[in-house]
Amino acid sequence: SIYSSVKQVSDTLFSENGNAFRQALLVQWPRPGVWTIAFQTGTPGQDVVRHLDGEDYLSVYVPTTPNPTSGFFLMVPTAEIKPLDMSVDEALKYIISMGVVAPPAAARRPEGADPNPRG
Repeated sequence: SIYSSVKQVSDTLFSENGNAFRQALLVQWPRPGVWTIAFQTGTPGQDVVRHLDGEDYLSVYVPTTPNPTSGFFLMVPTAEIKPLDMSVDEALKYIISMGVVAPPAAARRPEGADPNPRG
């Protein structure tokens, strides 16, 4: 039974068309005020939900650096999660590189700024 469980998880995580990680997120870990990248893996199951005080939670995976195949599974209140505007692949590269290979910054301009600045 252990083999089949491990095989099912590895097939899901490492399949060519798998989408085990749905979105890159920021969560506070391992303590409040310290942020790390995590990946949404789903929502807690019904038996767990009964014990979570009625708040909305997401199931997330916090990978370790530089080996993202080990990490922590957490259930985090949705209100404490910040979605990131980067792909799962970009986030994984960022984690594996220990923050050295940062994803390109999204082009953001202040509200009302001239879209065609002259310089």
